[in-house]
Amino acid sequence: MWVVVLFDLPTETKKQRKDAHDFRLGMIKDGFLMFQYSIYMRFCTSKEHAQTHRNRVKKMVPKDGFVCILLITDRQYSLMELFRGAVLSGSDPAPQQLELF
Repeated sequence: MWVVVLFDLPTETKKQRKDAHDFRLGMIKDGFLMFQYSIYMRFCTSKEHAQTHRNRVKKMVPKDGFVCILLITDRQYSLMELFRGAVLSGSDPAPQQLELF
C-alpha cells in the first residue's frame, strides 16, 4: 500500500511557516518522500502498516490549511502515468526493503 499526503498549508505568518516546515519535517522523519512540493508518499507493506502512518500524519496536521491522506494499493500506484514535459516517464518501482518494525 501507498500512503499519499496532499496538502496546502498557509505560509503568510512566521508561525504558519514554522507549522508548515514542522509538518514536512515530521513526515520526512516518518519515512515519507517528497513526490511533488506539496505531495508526500510512503510505501507500506500492509494495510495495517499504512493505517499506522496515516494516524501519525493525522496527529501532525497543523491547525490551519488543508491536508488530504489517501491510501492506494501498489497495483493502483503502478497504473499511474508520469510525464516529464511531454515525454512519458516510467514510474519508480516499489521499494524492495523489508521493514522489521
